[in-house]
Amino acid sequence: MPERAQKMMRERQQLESSISSVQHIEKELADQLELIEMAEAEKDTAMIAEAEAALKVLGADVERRQIESMLSGEADGNDAYVEVHAGAGGTESQDWALMLMRMYSRWAEKNGYKVETLEIHDGEEAGIKSATLLVKGPSAYGWLKTESGVHRLVRISPFDSNARRHTSFASVWVYPSIDDTIDIDINESDVRVDTYRSSGAGGQHVNTTDSAVRLTHIPTGIVAQCQAERSQHKNRATAWKMLRARLYELELEKREAAAAAEASSKSEIGWGHQIRSYVLQPYQLVKDLRTGKESTAPQDVLNGDLTPFMEASLAQRIAGGAKADVADLQ
Repeated sequence: MPERAQKMMRERQQLESSISSVQHIEKELADQLELIEMAEAEKDTAMIAEAEAALKVLGADVERRQIESMLSGEADGNDAYVEVHAGAGGTESQDWALMLMRMYSRWAEKNGYKVETLEIHDGEEAGIKSATLLVKGPSAYGWLKTESGVHRLVRISPFDSNARRHTSFASVWVYPSIDDTIDIDINESDVRVDTYRSSGAGGQHVNTTDSAVRLTHIPTGIVAQCQAERSQHKNRATAWKMLRARLYELELEKREAAAAAEASSKSEIGWGHQIRSYVLQPYQLVKDLRTGKESTAPQDVLNGDLTPFMEASLAQRIAGGAKADVADLQ
């Protein structure tokens, strides 16, 4: 019951937020139009310019709200798991995976989401081999779902004494947290359960007992693991929840693929599918290879300024697969 009440309260808050934002937009639009009308009557060009600038800001807010209103997929309103895995390349790729994990954590924090680290495997010298984050808040999965794919980094390596340029790869996988209203039936005999010692910080008990749990769904090869808690029981419960979520995401992906096959608008998401390139040297550019969206401030992007890229990819999905930006929805 408490979980159901929490869910209803969250839905109520989302509805109230949506209604108040529409009311704010309507009032602001009416106020600025009235201001322009008065300024034109008084031939006050400065006031006209100020009102027009306010309308541009309002227009940007409307575009964002338009995207948010279309986060109406079956699981778009749910929390999201974000998995990051280093590609081949040892320390270089492991450091890049850590940079990506920080990027998503910072994006989440900037946008009012809570972030929990459920699992992390440290690299041998630096960075991480893999990590799983739980991003909690309204429409977390809706915003993050287009981030799945391979991310490419080009930079002068801090680990190369000859200061040569290196290219590194890491993959990101996003899937929704699911609640009790979604029933995922798993045959326990299809799941292999392994326990192991947690790695990384967490206290003496975490690191010296087999508290971490890894579940492998044999028919699909999907793996879910958790080491966040001191208790193996709690880690096992979280891992089962993650496994159900992964299988649910697989089903959603199958449905989307089937629907998109008819429209011929879906590209495969897999290890070989690069979605974004981050170049730090010899020039500075972040480019989304699906939408064409670019930024010449990669440090800002790595510090969590991801929303413009998410908006562009969501707009592309809504527009039917062609390159699109938020403006294409007007």
